[in-house]
Amino acid sequence: MLKTLTTDFELDLQADVLVIGGGPAGTWAAWSAASSGARVILVDKGYCGTTGCAAASGNGVWYVPPDPDARETAKASRESLGGFLSDRNWMDRVLNQTYVNVNQLAEWGYPFPTDDEGKPYRRSLQGPEYMRLMRRQIQRAGVKILDHSPALELLVDEDSAVGGATGANRQTDARWVVRSRATIIATGGCAFLSKALGCNVLTGDGYLMAAEAGAEMSGMEFSNAYGISPAFSSVTKTLFYNWATFTYEDGTVIPGAGSQRGRSVIAQTLLEQPVYAILDKAAESMRPSMRLAQPNFFLPFDRAGIDPFTQRFPVTLRLEGTVRGTGGIRIVDDSCATSVRGLYAAGDAATRELICGGFTGGGSHNAAWAISSGYWSGQSAAEYVHSLKEQKAQPQLKGVGEVALNSQSDRFDKFATDEVIQAVQSEVFPYEKNLFRTEKGLTESLARLNHLWQEIRSSQVTSNQELIRAREAAAMVATARWMYGSAIERKETRGMHKHLDYPEQDPNQQHYLISGGLDRVWVKTQPLNTTAKAEILQSKIQNLKSKIVGAVV
Repeated sequence: MLKTLTTDFELDLQADVLVIGGGPAGTWAAWSAASSGARVILVDKGYCGTTGCAAASGNGVWYVPPDPDARETAKASRESLGGFLSDRNWMDRVLNQTYVNVNQLAEWGYPFPTDDEGKPYRRSLQGPEYMRLMRRQIQRAGVKILDHSPALELLVDEDSAVGGATGANRQTDARWVVRSRATIIATGGCAFLSKALGCNVLTGDGYLMAAEAGAEMSGMEFSNAYGISPAFSSVTKTLFYNWATFTYEDGTVIPGAGSQRGRSVIAQTLLEQPVYAILDKAAESMRPSMRLAQPNFFLPFDRAGIDPFTQRFPVTLRLEGTVRGTGGIRIVDDSCATSVRGLYAAGDAATRELICGGFTGGGSHNAAWAISSGYWSGQSAAEYVHSLKEQKAQPQLKGVGEVALNSQSDRFDKFATDEVIQAVQSEVFPYEKNLFRTEKGLTESLARLNHLWQEIRSSQVTSNQELIRAREAAAMVATARWMYGSAIERKETRGMHKHLDYPEQDPNQQHYLISGGLDRVWVKTQPLNTTAKAEILQSKIQNLKSKIVGAVV
């Protein structure tokens, strides 16, 4: 049900392109659109350049020079891990665009370090410097930024094309509206307020708004990423745990905890007893450079008076959901357009299956995808707006937001935000429900989440601040339902989706799962394109040949 857009806004703006989200994907989208001649407004839930997981720490980047062998190795490295769902055409596009854009950062003055040979090292970015630079660049390009101004709902015209959004300012409580010819969702993923570093603003808002406008999701079953963290800290940067020894409380080493399947082993152990770690595999000579590369990793230890290289410390796993997962809004072509006209998606808000299948992690592929998809979505949105220039009249717009905005019930209950958040967290946080999935567990959780959704459909709020929080809670419920609805349909184990009832990978399920719906979640299969399948098969054959040759030698 659409509601007529009122004129009761303290701030009423117009733009060619509206970008929702101010992280790497959003700022690259804004810069690209503005550089293509579009009038751009960017709205951010926090202060653009400081919020989100990228701004909070160092970020590895999937930056590979254009050497054929190096590129081939880069593409093959994740195919098996991701369940052979990636598309090499998209991988090539991302590798090419990331290489160009990271070099652009160097031209803008980003202080890349040099390696032992004196060559620039461009495979990592320090979040604070990176995002400070991106904010400066989009301002220079003429982008208008609305800080502390989360979007709450999308607007559509009479033809169901997206035409902007409305929202509220956290600091002034003022409502705003931006009417635009194209809109880009770059709001990041959903970590369900798990306290993972930089993820407190990542609650799936963009997913909900896009779905209300009719967009689809893809890969939402690949959403159960957990990051290792000190039990007393929110820092989920996990690179340095490659040099860790994991032990039980009595000091005995936990078998398999440091392997590729280590997080599952750690989770299984945490169900019964504490787990400890010590970074004792890091040589003395490495430790100063480790501190320099990731200073915020060590900050909690310094505050607690712990030397992580010589003293054991308790660890836990924090859910990072689709932030380190691969699910998100489905894009339908090279432009990063969604299935809804005028709406584009970029970064963690969009599915990353195209380049890493069913498995990814922090930085690396995600960082490259944010740079590339942000750039393409901004450029494409500007081109789309240019194609509409003949349409001078501003279309009549209506809001499509529903939960907490437009109840379909005559019964208005107060939106119990804290209780809703706790209820959804109780379904997605536990390892035995989300990491170690079963048919019974998924079905029972989804039933409870569906009931929760129906309860909040008839709830209302009384202030803008309550509305912002209620929409976050609603987005988390919606995200969890797409996650588990998709997970039930994938009756196999593939990528990060571990199904205890179906522990093997099924070659007949080498396809994508598209999901959507609000009051009723639906899931359908979509085949991989034939080119991608052929290239994956060829890669498998080549890897097999290499193993055979190696065995013979």
